[in-house]
Amino acid sequence: MARVSMADVAAHAGVSAQTVSRVVNQSPRVDPATRARVEAAMSALGYRMHRAARALRTGQTRTIGLVVSTLASVGNSRMLQAIAEAAAERDYALAIVTVAGTRDIAEAFSQLRDQGVDGAVVLNEATRLARGAEPPAGLRLVVVDSPPDDRFTIVQTDHAGGARLATRHLLDAGHRTVHHLAGPVTSFASSERERGWRQELAAAGIDAPEPERGDWTSRSGYERGVAFAAASAVFVANDQMALGLLRALADAGRRVPEDVAVVGFDDIVDASEYRPPLTTVRQDFDVLGARAVEVLVRMIETDEAASAQTIGASLVVRDSA
Repeated sequence: MARVSMADVAAHAGVSAQTVSRVVNQSPRVDPATRARVEAAMSALGYRMHRAARALRTGQTRTIGLVVSTLASVGNSRMLQAIAEAAAERDYALAIVTVAGTRDIAEAFSQLRDQGVDGAVVLNEATRLARGAEPPAGLRLVVVDSPPDDRFTIVQTDHAGGARLATRHLLDAGHRTVHHLAGPVTSFASSERERGWRQELAAAGIDAPEPERGDWTSRSGYERGVAFAAASAVFVANDQMALGLLRALADAGRRVPEDVAVVGFDDIVDASEYRPPLTTVRQDFDVLGARAVEVLVRMIETDEAASAQTIGASLVVRDSA
């Protein structure tokens, strides 16, 4: 089947091809009634803009890159979905590159530049690598979860604030202290959640116990879980590790929440199906991903300067604490 052309749309709408071009390129030099007629013709004929042709005219490919270290984690896969949907809503294509080390991320930036992307989003663990590499000049970047860096626009969850909510909830329940199962030391989110936990304990005049540390997986939560058999309250840096901890406590004959109260972080889709349903801090992956795309597209289309945005977290109380 032949591709629908601008000439086809023009004939269907009863206007010139130049008018169709102006509508496609969002020119203000088209009156609203004509614009509506052209858009209706485009919809009726199934017209799709040819990206390569548009790139030649505008200098933009309407493609954004996504740099990620892994798609195996729940958070990254949720944000990928949100980013893909937000990009599609704005008629941007998505190019995904996975990285493992500093050299890889430099190569990823180079690859994205060679592909002509208009900008890129760097997710979570990959942000540490991004801070160690110099991005190519002119590549607009939005980094999800990172310390301040003037080279990037940063979009992040208030991890420390969420951790303080979790810790305060457990202290308010009467626990004398709150233990912590932390995430990887290299993770910004993990560090921020640990910082919030320490801050809330300090505000209550409590010395923080030495945390255990996992790698975000439920397996690591299970393996580290034995260390909390004598604890009365545990704040876990993510829900997947909390799942492993719940199993470890059950194997040790400890009941949740009667013997040990547990609070996680993320509020993944299955958190309410844990046994018992998990009390956790909710970070909105959908909003985080959509906001990253929104900010990046604004930078691409208006040359908006780099900035930082923080999205709040909230406590979801269920049966584990």
